[in-house]
Amino acid sequence: MGLHLGDEVPNFTAQTTAGEIDFYAYLGDAWGVLFSHPADFTPVCTTELGRTALLKEEFAKRNVKVLAVSVDPLDKHKEWMANINETQHCTVDFPIIADEDRKVAQLYDMIHPNASATFTVRSLFVIGPDKKLKLSITYPASTGRNFAEVLRVIDSLQLTAKYSLATPADWNRGQDLIVVPAVSTEEALVKFPKGVKVVKPYLRYTPEP
Repeated sequence: MGLHLGDEVPNFTAQTTAGEIDFYAYLGDAWGVLFSHPADFTPVCTTELGRTALLKEEFAKRNVKVLAVSVDPLDKHKEWMANINETQHCTVDFPIIADEDRKVAQLYDMIHPNASATFTVRSLFVIGPDKKLKLSITYPASTGRNFAEVLRVIDSLQLTAKYSLATPADWNRGQDLIVVPAVSTEEALVKFPKGVKVVKPYLRYTPEP
């Protein structure tokens, strides 16, 4: 059975391109993104890892640590990293797990037999500082991830965690947010000094704090 939102994610130790890591210790009090790749030297994954490397500052300013996983061995990972750096004009400096025994893939239900009996699907997990699962997205092997959407969702999750605000459809940074139902209008007027627009008792907007 796969992980569900709100579940505490399983810890693990693994060999990576940055040495052996303990997942919980690696994350510390940061947010985490753990994402899987079907295999090394695959074209879509090459672009994704390159894009992740180029977004290093964006992840850092959100206090997010990134960790990739592939079922190939460590020596292949290191050769592949050189390819990624060359073709994507980047420097991959986040760890890539060598999950040859598929321990991590099985812990996180990354192998879907009807898609492939051996390769991981393209799964992405966002994990909060409390080590609980906040988001999971699974793509087929042929579809590259939209990292603008990954960052957008992290922004939304962090605004909810910090301010008790939700984000409406198609929301982007700088646009109004929704006050969650657990916060009364009276509380919201105190909590959000920029103002609260009440459209319906359950639908209340406020500018981004």
